[in-house]
Amino acid sequence: RELVEHALANARDALGRELAVSATQQTLLAGLAERFDIAETPGRIEVYDNSHIMGTNAVGAMIVAGPDGFIKGQYRKFNIRSEDLTPGDDYAMMREVLGRRFSRLVRENGPRGGQTKDDEGVGPWPDLVLIDGGRGQLSVAAETLAGLGISDLPLIGVAKGPDRDAGRE
Repeated sequence: RELVEHALANARDALGRELAVSATQQTLLAGLAERFDIAETPGRIEVYDNSHIMGTNAVGAMIVAGPDGFIKGQYRKFNIRSEDLTPGDDYAMMREVLGRRFSRLVRENGPRGGQTKDDEGVGPWPDLVLIDGGRGQLSVAAETLAGLGISDLPLIGVAKGPDRDAGRE
């Protein structure tokens, strides 16, 4: 009996912690929507970044977050395939990654807006796209999506702050 009571107390504590984290996450997402004037609280956020080693081994990465936090099973890595890419060309890498991701999304799920969401409120289409980079990367992202006929997807660029001071984005 003591073992069952102890397990029940542990379960209640774990549920309490999970509910607190979920409430905090919802508050953060609502604040994000308000700060950037997004019509609805985002259910699915995709974040993109590119990386290379001195111009070689170029890869792009997509991480995904939802109402309950990061969705690690939906992270993706994109090996950069373009052979005519200038080593270290972040803009070209961003074009390739977003072009591949969103052309496939259009092909497999149809146009944005007609999406259905799962029980957690997350659909196949992102409600918000974050780009690791400044105005240049953001412009490339917007051009790439526009080229695919996608014009209503909120995009935000996150760049280092003044004097490239991390923490002042």
